[in-house]
Amino acid sequence: MAILGIDVQLLKKMVMNGAINLKNHRQEVDELNVFPVPDGDTGTNMQMTVMSGVREMSNCQSTSIVEVAKILSRGCLMGARGNSGVILSQFFRGLYVAIKEINKDVLDKNDFLAVLVSGYKVAYKAVMEPVEGTILTVVREAACNTEAKINSFKNVNELLKYYFEQAQISLANTPNLLPVLKEAGVVDSGGTGFVKIVEGMLLALEGKMLDGEQAKPVEKKIEYTYCVEFVLELNNLENFNESDIKSPLSLLGDTLITNLDENIFKLHMHTNKPGRIVDYAQRYGEFKAVKIDNIKIKHTELEGGVYSKKPKKKYALIAVCFGDGITQTFKDLGVDYVIEGGQTMNPATNDFVDAINKVNAENVIIIPNNSNVIMAAEQSIDLCKDCNVRVLKTKTIAQGYASLMVYDQNVAIDDNVNEMSEAIKNVGSGEVTYSIRDTEINGVKIAVDDYIGIGNGNIIAAAKDREQVTKDLLKSLISDESEIVTIFYGKDASIEDAEALANYCNELLSDIDVEIIEGKQDIYSYIIAVE
Repeated sequence: MAILGIDVQLLKKMVMNGAINLKNHRQEVDELNVFPVPDGDTGTNMQMTVMSGVREMSNCQSTSIVEVAKILSRGCLMGARGNSGVILSQFFRGLYVAIKEINKDVLDKNDFLAVLVSGYKVAYKAVMEPVEGTILTVVREAACNTEAKINSFKNVNELLKYYFEQAQISLANTPNLLPVLKEAGVVDSGGTGFVKIVEGMLLALEGKMLDGEQAKPVEKKIEYTYCVEFVLELNNLENFNESDIKSPLSLLGDTLITNLDENIFKLHMHTNKPGRIVDYAQRYGEFKAVKIDNIKIKHTELEGGVYSKKPKKKYALIAVCFGDGITQTFKDLGVDYVIEGGQTMNPATNDFVDAINKVNAENVIIIPNNSNVIMAAEQSIDLCKDCNVRVLKTKTIAQGYASLMVYDQNVAIDDNVNEMSEAIKNVGSGEVTYSIRDTEINGVKIAVDDYIGIGNGNIIAAAKDREQVTKDLLKSLISDESEIVTIFYGKDASIEDAEALANYCNELLSDIDVEIIEGKQDIYSYIIAVE
């Protein structure tokens, strides 16, 4: 059926279907990580970003397409995770900017094109140094190529179909724009996630609403607290489409089971938001029975909404860390609040906003410790106007550790940031992890289950012998000017292993000081800082 315009309900369905399609292909997107390490999470980050927006949008009762676009944009912004997730949130912000400016109840094909063009423009502006061959290229080329053909489209269907085709063509070309993709034999993961969203939106235009209930859970190690069961007597069976209720609710939990018997609709699912499940379902009829059980009785501290009214302290440090030992080390060095995550689960913008509110300080320095976390942290700056927030561009735990050595709470915030930034420049960062697939990067051949030594963002060595890989990594990091080596050993390594590596450091440079810390981190056998 030809669609001549997009109203608020159709927009909701399109975005929801896009989110479900990405959810159903999340693992596929995750596995496109250039480095074959077990923390490739682009698909997870993007899916959680758009799901945050969809949850807010689904709970919005407004019939205004402008208001719904605003709620969607805000939800994506607060839930944005990782660089691709932040860019995606800015794309949806661009959609809202255009929809607000157009200010019509129904978007025709020209309006919708303007919305897509605005999406790519706002996404580009959000990135200080845009890199071609990424999701940015895909959103730009798809929009610009479609804009050039606008007069050939009879309806919104044809326009979005062509936009989708152009996005696919652009995605396929990303390895030719970014050599690291070609060498790894993959297309851009962020661009792939975006194409999956567009595909889902196109399917919605064609009346094909997807079911996300069979998809694997989006959040790693997620556990839902509540079991919701209800029996609903439908108000309007003739116009009721089971997917209309199943599709949005599938994004709010798992174990979704439904049954429709004449005008009686039954549902069972696990969720952390039982109220939203009930509120959403009630619009379709009257409840005959509702049951909500706490799956795991657990006392949790009530957080959010009310923050300390005590006078603000002068300074606070917020850091992103993983591993109990690393976390404790950062706290011992003066960090006030640790956001767990980084390598295996990138925090959302909202996590940083919450942390900033909780530390209750006039000046806040955020230490992200991961290149894929910096953009989400930076988005919190404009959302927290009542304090001075700075984001230190630490890309590794080693850099964050080194920066804390020069932190001085008695000097101005910008002086601190400058000193800490200088310290980052003088530290070498090393990580040892394992490979999840065969590949070749920078001339280093890597087989699945090989240990990989990564030094300053480059793969230095790969082999089945972990200690040899770590020694090769140390040799590349230590120079005659090096003074201190810090080794954080993970859960799969022992103090004896770490001490043997310390002895090797002294063989390389006899007067170098070596500090060993039990990091207790997963996935990474060793994290190494060389100063």
